Amino acid sequence: MSIEMAKLFNGEIISGDSMQVYKGMDIGTAKIKREETEGIPHYLLDIKEPDEPFSAAEFQERANACIEEIQSRGKLPIIVGGTGLYIQSVIYDYQFSEAPSDPVYREGLEKQVRESGINPVFEQLRSIDPESANRIHPNNVRRVIRALEIYHCTGKTMSEQLNEQLNEQPTEFKYDTCIIGLTMEREKLYQRIDQRVDVMVEDGLIQEVESFHEKGLRDCQSIQAIGYKEIYDYFDGRASLDEAVETLKQNSRRYAKRQLTWFRNKMDVIWFDMTDLEDFPKKIHEISGFIAGKLFSEGEYINLERKEED
Repeated sequence: MSIEMAKLFNGEIISGDSMQVYKGMDIGTAKIKREETEGIPHYLLDIKEPDEPFSAAEFQERANACIEEIQSRGKLPIIVGGTGLYIQSVIYDYQFSEAPSDPVYREGLEKQVRESGINPVFEQLRSIDPESANRIHPNNVRRVIRALEIYHCTGKTMSEQLNEQLNEQPTEFKYDTCIIGLTMEREKLYQRIDQRVDVMVEDGLIQEVESFHEKGLRDCQSIQAIGYKEIYDYFDGRASLDEAVETLKQNSRRYAKRQLTWFRNKMDVIWFDMTDLEDFPKKIHEISGFIAGKLFSEGEYINLERKEED
């Protein structure tokens, strides 16, 4: 759909996915292939090594630069993807502040992990901040320690800090913005998610994850992505391959549910139902008509309809 909209509206696409920034993470993130772009430029893909961190603040900075460049050439920037906080940070111009740190406390936790493993430290986090413990994988040692460090320094959990920052952020758009959401009947959506995981496995997901595992990538933000952490459990002997794939499907379905809840509660989204995918051309016309009504005068829209028919 994004490719069709970019062709109709002279647009270029900025990836709004927090994991497609990583080089080599192609199958597990469903990254668009070059031949699928149909010549439409895409930004913020493959800009990070898998062992490098990436944040909403960095995404905001890079995305704003892309928007400025695209607009300078008279084209329409289109952000495509589902990482809600990243997209919010750009369109609402969020202001990010760094929580204080305590290097001595952090080094003490790192020593504890080296001597006793991550489990005792992770249980500390679970007792203090269960919300963050549910969100952070135990293998992500850096984030587990950072969550404890934030509580140690501020007396507030990472979850509380994040919620406070979100509540203090601007509510007016930085740009003239139109937010389109695609949805479908829940049972069919879950079936398509399961099918997509099966296709990923057929396309080489296991081998892709194995390449990262063999390189010894561990305490990395990238490896905590859905599609990677589950297969890591297989290579680490914590699950059979069938169990890992089934967990991947389950986590993907849960993430889709969280995405829908996020965008419905936090952003002014216009939703279009895609349950009937056989009628895709009609959906293209429906969505493009809505966008055109936001962007163009009536005369310009008539010309657009002629272009669409052609």
